[in-house]
Amino acid sequence: MLGLFKQKKKTERARILVVDDEPDLVDTMQRRLEFFDWDVTTAPNGKEGLENALNEKPDLIVLDIDMPVMNGHEMLKQLRDNPNLRDIPVIMCTMSDKVQDITKASSNNICDYLTKPFDFADLTEKISAALKSRGN
Repeated sequence: MLGLFKQKKKTERARILVVDDEPDLVDTMQRRLEFFDWDVTTAPNGKEGLENALNEKPDLIVLDIDMPVMNGHEMLKQLRDNPNLRDIPVIMCTMSDKVQDITKASSNNICDYLTKPFDFADLTEKISAALKSRGN
């Protein structure tokens, strides 16, 4: 009988990395995403986001474009160039609705693109869909 309890598989929370330089937005996103029982970490720029991705191996990244130190396009390119990180789904979440930004992000295999301001229901839907397609 005790063997049954040992076989019970612990379910893991999906890990989401939010990389954005707007502290108020990051705080709001973190609280709302944690409401869905996702484990959320944050970074204020692409350089710290990349370091976090290397150390934590998140299940999904929500990434802004316009940030100091390293922008989102640079971080995305480095993610895709790294064999250990290239398959992490990325949702771009940015103020830019410029065709060249959308095209550049799409060429680096993002799973979705949201422009700010956005509806949190849209973001959580897109995250859920990306995690589900990944098996999380």
